[in-house]
Amino acid sequence: MSGQDRLPFVQFELAGTVGLEQGRYLGSDPERVLVVTVAGAPTPPRRRLGRVKPKDADPDADPPTVPLTTLTVVRPDPLGDEPGAERWLGELRDDPDATAEEVRDAVVFVNGALHAHRAAVLDPDLADVTAPHALAVRIGFGSGDELADGGFTRAFEVPRSARRRRGEVLRPQERVAGVLGGRETVAACELLVLRARSDLDAGRGREAALQLRVGLEALLAEREVLAAPGQDEDLAVLAERRSITGQAANEALGGELGDGRMGEVTETLRLCERVLRRRRALG
Repeated sequence: MSGQDRLPFVQFELAGTVGLEQGRYLGSDPERVLVVTVAGAPTPPRRRLGRVKPKDADPDADPPTVPLTTLTVVRPDPLGDEPGAERWLGELRDDPDATAEEVRDAVVFVNGALHAHRAAVLDPDLADVTAPHALAVRIGFGSGDELADGGFTRAFEVPRSARRRRGEVLRPQERVAGVLGGRETVAACELLVLRARSDLDAGRGREAALQLRVGLEALLAEREVLAAPGQDEDLAVLAERRSITGQAANEALGGELGDGRMGEVTETLRLCERVLRRRRALG
């Protein structure tokens, strides 16, 4: 790569920290570089031996500074000089599908690093990164030196409307109020299916297949809770898919799934989500 070449990147800006230490993380499949920078992180207190007593809270104290984490996913695919990189960026900006694919690929890579870190430190509370929850998502290009520090030459911000999940239109505030007020409950299958979606979106196919088997069984067991006009046909199809969903989960115990099996998992998950969305929309 010449010193004038520019490299493409996707960047996520997040409030708080994600668990990963600052630095560069190299990937081989797919080949990527993840650059983690954290601004405004408070200095950790000195460790003391023995029990530390809680201190009084000051009601007039200034709010604490929230760190700002920047995750930059760099593809080592040279775009050539700056004019060539500008053409690439302009074409990408005009193509919503290609933009979405760039973001999806970057999210999978970031969450692969977080998945490894979560397992390394045995911390189940470390959450995956999602594009809708980021303060900003940028796609652009820069030199190697710029990107190594989280900077760039040029970029555009992906609009929030383009990264919003469909669930945001399902009156979530009404649901929260209903659950807290005891008028509604959260079915077990809802969170199990959500966990399967989280695994699938993060590129964890085996985990998604295993999670979906439990989620589907719970959904079918709770079908009366999910009753709504138009549900019967989808529920009948899902009942028929119990066998192939179980087969996919069994295969996942032995290793990665093939494209055919992953297609079945994806389709079953899509149907489960459609049942849940319909219940929420009509509930």
